Amino acid sequence: MEYDVTIGIEIHCQLKTTTKMFSGAPTSFGRKANTCVNEIDLGHPGTLPEVNKEAVRKAIMACTALHLDIDPLVKFDRKNYYYSDLPKGFQITQQFHPIGRNGYVEIETPEGKKKIRIERIHMEEDTAKQFHLTRFSLLDYNRAGTPLIEIVSKPDMHNGAEAEAYVEALRQTLYYIGVSDCKMEEGSMRCDVNVSIAPKGSKVLGTKNEIKNLNSISHIGKAVDYEVERQKKVLEAGEKVLQETRRFDEKTGTTIMMRRKEGNVDYKFFPEPNIFPIRLPDEWIRDIQAHMPELPSVRKERYLSQYGLSEHDVSILIANKEMADFFEEVIKYTKNAKAACNWLLSDISAWLNANEKTIDSCGLKPENVAKLIALIDEGKISNAQAKKLVDDLMAGRDPEQAAEEKGLKQVSDTGAILAMVNEVLDANPQAIEDFKNGKKRAVGFLTGQVMKKSRGQANPALVNKTIQEELNKRI
Repeated sequence: MEYDVTIGIEIHCQLKTTTKMFSGAPTSFGRKANTCVNEIDLGHPGTLPEVNKEAVRKAIMACTALHLDIDPLVKFDRKNYYYSDLPKGFQITQQFHPIGRNGYVEIETPEGKKKIRIERIHMEEDTAKQFHLTRFSLLDYNRAGTPLIEIVSKPDMHNGAEAEAYVEALRQTLYYIGVSDCKMEEGSMRCDVNVSIAPKGSKVLGTKNEIKNLNSISHIGKAVDYEVERQKKVLEAGEKVLQETRRFDEKTGTTIMMRRKEGNVDYKFFPEPNIFPIRLPDEWIRDIQAHMPELPSVRKERYLSQYGLSEHDVSILIANKEMADFFEEVIKYTKNAKAACNWLLSDISAWLNANEKTIDSCGLKPENVAKLIALIDEGKISNAQAKKLVDDLMAGRDPEQAAEEKGLKQVSDTGAILAMVNEVLDANPQAIEDFKNGKKRAVGFLTGQVMKKSRGQANPALVNKTIQEELNKRI
């Protein structure tokens, strides 16, 4: 039996601010537990929240980048429930008045570009972090009150690949504009995925299951694909899919039930009484939108049209913002954008991966990359010789100076190469006979002999050309 798969995703994304959503306590990843919290975060009597202006600015940037309509009237609500990670007994959120509605993000699919609609973006505060041990649990309130935006999609995705592409497009966009560091492995971007299936063509959606707190893009695709197959087996066994909250076990590649849902929880929402509605000035919103950083989609189109790079290379390059920013610096010193892209995506990336470094944590200089490319383009060194300079390049050394010290300068002197070619030809009469008999591989053999004689320093193209000229003279 065939099924229609329906997927919606809710993403919680911590905003990149120095202080919390409603207090002056510092945001705190990696800090000692319970050292970045104050009386406002804990909801002590007599304390009053104050809205973080920078968090609102970043929420507006996110809404703009994702094409949402912005509500200039900011209102907050209380979501009431008691849980150990919620120190106040309620969460300040935007249930009824989200800052943005009705946006979209475009993803690439095998059938072409597809728009995934975004229902809303709202601001709220994060909860504390729990650590469940064998006999008790520990709580770190450092995270409590950290500014969040929640991004709620429409159920427009239909397989794991689309879900992955959607989250990656959001991650890339929010990271490029500086709204969040989007480090899923650190919890600053967390995904809850809702999956349901129904018989193909059905007008009624199936019972949805929520997969909580997925912390990597690859896990999203695997969790969705497993959950779809699990629900199919349930239905085909004549049973009903029950509404559940599940988690993804990365070791087994399966989803596991956490709890059943009998119905919707009544959070008894009501307007937050300690934060009056705030009317955002239109000119302030317009100023934020006028000074938005370049979006990754815009950068991609620019690279394709301006530098003639392949779509494959551009997609890999812009996936890493720091690498793409470094590329921008390199092409200030060279017009050979294709070579710059190739070096960054191949030998330089390989070195960074092998040494567990990022491009901004090593000695690599953009002008030195451009200088290395110029040395190759001018025939002063070969590609093979250039590869021997990667360690020097990554240490911040001048590639031309390093090439001289290592004796890697390419020999392009026509007289010297002609002399070596004739010595090799005189020593290999059989190769000359093979060439006369139409065996073209003889040229490759002779080229190799000349390169060996020159200790790899002869210009290969000039060697090949000279060999063919001299062979034709001897026929």
